[in-house]
Amino acid sequence: MANRYIRRFSEIGVDDVALVGGKNASLGEMYRKLSREGVKVPNGFAITAEAYRYVLDQARAWPALHRALDGLKPDDMEDLSRRGRLAREIVFGAPLPDDLQREILDAYRELRVEYGEQMSLAVRSSATAEAPPHGQLCRTAGDLSL
Repeated sequence: MANRYIRRFSEIGVDDVALVGGKNASLGEMYRKLSREGVKVPNGFAITAEAYRYVLDQARAWPALHRALDGLKPDDMEDLSRRGRLAREIVFGAPLPDDLQREILDAYRELRVEYGEQMSLAVRSSATAEAPPHGQLCRTAGDLSL
């Protein structure tokens, strides 16, 4: 069965920014192009932007997010902070649907087969709206090593 919400680095490149964000698209591009040139680029996978929307759809979180963010006053730092905190609570409170969780765990297991039990991981945040200009390969902010 094809994955709906996961893309392996071998499947993505710089043309996939809208699908997986700029950082992931860059990592996929490096993995696909530089690995064959002998550069050691670690393998990995990306969770798609569609998966994010799916989580919020399944949790029926959109109305609460609209209530939290509609009427936002960007110049009012106190209002912005309060609304941001509320929006984070809504998003973080949305559970992962079973099918998405299965896809993530399956992709993780594939990496364990490739790298072994003692592999090191890095989790990267990659919003589709913060993508680097086309052709720029990598941004460094946002790493969280596990």
